[in-house]
Amino acid sequence: MPNVYRPAFEEGERPPGFRARRARVGYELGSELIGCSLWELPAGEAAYPYHFHFADEEVVIVIRGRPTLRTPEGIRELDEGEVVRFPLGEEGAHQILNRTRQTVTFLALSSHGRPDIVIYPDSNKLGFGERLPRGGGLRAFFHRERAVDYWDREQPPGG
Repeated sequence: MPNVYRPAFEEGERPPGFRARRARVGYELGSELIGCSLWELPAGEAAYPYHFHFADEEVVIVIRGRPTLRTPEGIRELDEGEVVRFPLGEEGAHQILNRTRQTVTFLALSSHGRPDIVIYPDSNKLGFGERLPRGGGLRAFFHRERAVDYWDREQPPGG
């Protein structure tokens, strides 16, 4: 059984500026409709790029420290124990950063189990993913400026 006081953090390196550690508690439980991750965010790092979802609503609960939240409304510091919600679509765009000298810990909960489309406004990327209960599934990222026409590579029947 997972334990948030003894998290099983994912393996693998993350690029500079995004060196957070994540324990996928929901995957460990095998949850099908609810995502749950415990994040440990070192000083000076961001948990992830600025983004928003079309299928996964998210809630973040600050466990320890004072992270900085970036949303379409601007940037503000969160308090320990504060709970914030990120709705679907552009109004739910968000990024969690740590501008303090102490490690920040937060819990992220989300709807889960449906394929999701994610937009990354800063890099003009689109990502999609099939969220399976144990992880994995179809997942890809594209630069939006490389979009193709709906009819690209299509041939008439029998052609």
